[in-house]
Amino acid sequence: MSAYDPKSFGKVGVLFGGRSAEREVSIMSGTGVLGALRARGVDAHAFDPGTQSLAELEAAKFDRVFIALHGRFGEDGTIQGVLETLRIPYTGSGVLASATAMDKIAAKRIWECEGLPTPAWQRVHADTDWKRVVAELGDELIVKPAREGSTLGITKVVTHDHNELALAFEEAVRYDDVVFVEQLIRGRELTCAILGEGRNARALPLIEIRAPADNYDYRHKYFSDDTEYLCPAPLPDDLAAEISALAVRAYNALGARGWGRVDLMLHVDARGDRPYLLELNTAPGMTGHSLVPIAAKAVGIGYEELVLEILAHAALGVRE
Repeated sequence: MSAYDPKSFGKVGVLFGGRSAEREVSIMSGTGVLGALRARGVDAHAFDPGTQSLAELEAAKFDRVFIALHGRFGEDGTIQGVLETLRIPYTGSGVLASATAMDKIAAKRIWECEGLPTPAWQRVHADTDWKRVVAELGDELIVKPAREGSTLGITKVVTHDHNELALAFEEAVRYDDVVFVEQLIRGRELTCAILGEGRNARALPLIEIRAPADNYDYRHKYFSDDTEYLCPAPLPDDLAAEISALAVRAYNALGARGWGRVDLMLHVDARGDRPYLLELNTAPGMTGHSLVPIAAKAVGIGYEELVLEILAHAALGVRE
């Protein structure tokens, strides 16, 4: 039996679709969330900010909303600011935390200030001296748009014979005019789902992601059944606890709330196991291949109950 009374939520809007490059994934997430809420008797309604106006959002008179938008205009603080203005409680992080987490450079700077491990990086431009980047960061690199998700625009560069870094930059800048190069961390790919905030933030079991040829790209994330998800990740208990604690520290350092997912790499060499923070997702996927539902299931929280728990913590960040 659920701990949540569906009537207590009032009229709920599920925001999905949107205008970002992740629209397709957002529709899959939002459709799942909407179905789960309706199955539990919640008065839930679909709303697509990509095709419907803000005037329509205000006119809908939602009592709270579940944000199932991914990427820009949904996960970057913009829709959160709109909802603050309209005084509609919403799921997930507030304006500042959402914007900071979406901007990977901003997030990495905060983590570095907090003494949290993240791969070495440099912001780059079209006229960057690529040989200098290699000299400072090493031969194995990854080029990323600073404010994009779902691995869009990302290129691994491990050879430098045919202007590979410049070509990778051109791919990344198609998605964002801010691009950075990061040290490529070889090792085990992990993710940590988190619920709550502050001292009450709790990590769900770690997941290890094993994608074909270590290529966890857009297709392998959402449309392929070839990727393995090991949950709980096969790690010693003390190491798993250490990594989970690190993820919660990273989450709290950015001021996240409600729920989120921290992605990490675990590098293993003669010096031991060393985790590195990659990014924080403040509106993670809720599709059939998504990671937060997998982690929740491992501790007995089904998809529908997970959706209700996230919705129950919908809030406003700015008090009147």
